[in-house]
Order: sequence, then C-alpha cells, then structure tokens
Amino acid sequence: MVMSLQTVPDLDLESALKALASERRLLILAWLKDVETNFPPQEHGDPVEHGACNNFIGDKLGVSQPAVSRHMKVLEDADLVISSRRKGWVYYRRNEAALASLATRISEI
Repeated sequence: MVMSLQTVPDLDLESALKALASERRLLILAWLKDVETNFPPQEHGDPVEHGACNNFIGDKLGVSQPAVSRHMKVLEDADLVISSRRKGWVYYRRNEAALASLATRISEI
C-alpha cells in the first residue's frame, strides 16, 4: 500500500526541499550527523544532546556569523534542525524525526 503525501502533515515539503537546495546547508546537516567527530570540544553544550555551537559551524563553513545564522534559520524554519540556547550560545542538532519524514515524503513522489 502506498501512503499519500498527506500522511506526514507536520513537514512542509517545499520548505524542506528549498532548505536542501544549498550545498552549504547539506554540508551542515552532514556534519551535524556526528558532532563529536566534526567539531572541536564544546564548553557549554553536549554534542549529542545539544548539537554544535553556531560559532563552530560558521568557522567550519568559512563564513561570517550573519551568513551562518541565515543558513541555520532556513534549516530551522524547515524543521530540519533544532536549536537550543546554552549560556549565551546557540547550538544546533539535526531533527532526525523530520529528516525521516522528509525521506518518506520523497520516496512517495
């Protein structure tokens, strides 16, 4: 039985696909898959629970802080990442449930 596209209503497919239409955002998602391997140790956030600090993401991408903030906003608005604030810093981790929903939605096309 094939599921309809309406079976995963919590994910905006168009926003998610637009978010993935950037090589830099794809890199960020790939790096966030294994924060401990891809980023240096963090002082205030647990890499598994909280993800990577926005400063480390920007440094690894080689872009300014405003540029990384824009990329992360697009990913967060598409529900592909989850942000958390810790001691004045913003940490990002993958939203695995949304990414799984996205994979399901794409497989239905």
